[in-house]
Amino acid sequence: MFDDLRPHLVELRKRLGLSVASVFVAFFIAFMFHNTILTWITQPLNDALTEVGQVIESQNSTAWELKTKESNTTQPQAITPASLATQLQQNLTDASKVATNELATLLQKAAHSAHALSQSLVHYDLNQTKTSTKSFDGQITTHQVGGAFFVAIKVSFFAGLLGALPFILYQLWLFVAPGLYSNEKKMVIPFVVGGSTMFFIGVVFAYYIVTPFGFQFLITFGSFLYTPLINIEDYIGFFSKIMMGFGLAFELPVLTYFLALLGLITDRTLIDFFKYAVLIIFVLAALLTPPDVLTQFLMAIPMILLYGISILIVRSVNPEPKADTQEERA
Repeated sequence: MFDDLRPHLVELRKRLGLSVASVFVAFFIAFMFHNTILTWITQPLNDALTEVGQVIESQNSTAWELKTKESNTTQPQAITPASLATQLQQNLTDASKVATNELATLLQKAAHSAHALSQSLVHYDLNQTKTSTKSFDGQITTHQVGGAFFVAIKVSFFAGLLGALPFILYQLWLFVAPGLYSNEKKMVIPFVVGGSTMFFIGVVFAYYIVTPFGFQFLITFGSFLYTPLINIEDYIGFFSKIMMGFGLAFELPVLTYFLALLGLITDRTLIDFFKYAVLIIFVLAALLTPPDVLTQFLMAIPMILLYGISILIVRSVNPEPKADTQEERA
């Protein structure tokens, strides 16, 4: 029995070795551009921090304006710095024109006005400082001495894995191809192109649809009490998990297409399994996404839609025979 498996194990080792080698080659290429890739990866987080900061600052400024209006209602005749400056100018002008004994009195008034103006400007500067001080200062940090280097390694590996994905799928097909018929072997191009395309569509969907909503929700929650200092190492793992999860989820139509092509499943199989598939989808969404309901639904709902599309694909490739359906109903 082992002698029968030996050729397959040798072939598997060959395909795995080539796949790993392609990942390493793509890794070294991506490492030369790791700054650009890291900027692309952290862009959703920076956008979320900026948007949440603007929301918090606008709410704080609104609250300050309300307090200012309330203080103005209680003190309607409050003297402004502009009025004090005008009064000082007028007193000094009068003092320059008068050359009598009243000059000392006018100068004293001017001195008092100048003193009041200085006090008012001091309070004004303090108030301006309070309003301009940021109450939200979220930052991306690192807690390790070589944190930046290890982040570059992780980012380059993630990019290399994505770049080598078509070649990895091609090696997978070459491993499976000896057990297929000649007409089935011709599906290598649709398998590689379709699998790579759907994986990248899943990554793009997660990047432009899921992460903006998910990051903004997670950062906003509790940001009025705490300042988020996000560790870049944790964020890279967090981001990679989301991207890989959505990329694999979007492979469902491709997988079901080739299973139907091999005659392993029919549309009736998927329809009967639908209620279990919904449960499995939500469990996978909970495992592959952050622990918040919004992101889980953003992954589960597209997967359910993809499952419905897969049923249509399988129906066009390998539909359930009508005779068997009638016998089951009978």
